[in-house]
Amino acid sequence: MTSPADHAQLRAELDTLTTEAFRPELADIDRRSTLDIARTMNAEDATVPAAVAERLPEIAAAIDAAAARMARGGRLIYAGAGTAGRLGVLDASECPPTFNTDPSDVLGLIAGGPSAMVTAVEGAEDSKDLAAEDLTAVKVSDMDTVVGISASGRTPYAIGAVEHARSLGALTIGLSCNAGSALAAAAEHGIEIVVGPELLTGSTRLKAGTAQKLVLNMVSTLTMIRLGKTYGNLMVDVRASNEKLRARSRRIVALATGAGDREIEAALRSTDGEVKNAILTLLGDVDAPTAARLLDAADGHLRAALQAALPH
Repeated sequence: MTSPADHAQLRAELDTLTTEAFRPELADIDRRSTLDIARTMNAEDATVPAAVAERLPEIAAAIDAAAARMARGGRLIYAGAGTAGRLGVLDASECPPTFNTDPSDVLGLIAGGPSAMVTAVEGAEDSKDLAAEDLTAVKVSDMDTVVGISASGRTPYAIGAVEHARSLGALTIGLSCNAGSALAAAAEHGIEIVVGPELLTGSTRLKAGTAQKLVLNMVSTLTMIRLGKTYGNLMVDVRASNEKLRARSRRIVALATGAGDREIEAALRSTDGEVKNAILTLLGDVDAPTAARLLDAADGHLRAALQAALPH
């Protein structure tokens, strides 16, 4: 049971956070027209990319470190509560269809477990121990990268995840939206995207959530680019699990090679639908088994495999 003194301390903490600040100039927002509120909100949202831009060097350094771990067989693990946790789970869940990663390579942990994706689990975010238990359950090691996500930068679950992971030698990244946060301080790579007070006081699913989504997009996408999951700006590791993605696979092969439909179909058939392998058979003029061998030797990097296939 939380005591009145604990409540007072928490309120005092929240009063110091820019993400929780009250904006008197918006106190009449419920009396404005819908169009006026929409314009105000849109103008607020437009400030977020600039806040992210200020932290690009820190973001890039964290991504390079994470990619180096993953290249050696490590995993990318997001950990957060509430909106932050949901954004981590979302980013992780999109990696297998986009980059053909194993579902265990990029994980999203949310305080309270999977049910917390749709229903708030009261008190889950307040436990550092719960974060340590969740990381233990997925066998986190010094090969992995753990990204703690928290708009306030004070969420015990996110801080606990980073602290536990760091104690095991894992690479740690702390993503928050307040300056001088405990989360950034606990992590090896602290990233603080200061977006300022929200349109609705303390509703950090708004600008803070948008900032976190933008950064997580960078973390996963740029890490996968560094790991050779793309060829130029083409998603050559896309997993063709439905008709739309099968059509996209054919289009990617066409864009990469300039080959005709018949050649593309034959290449994809010979490589069991693997886009990267199909491109290599066409551009490198090799058969499917050779393409697979060259890509394996190049750790999946198509440019390196293509260089090895072509006569010097």
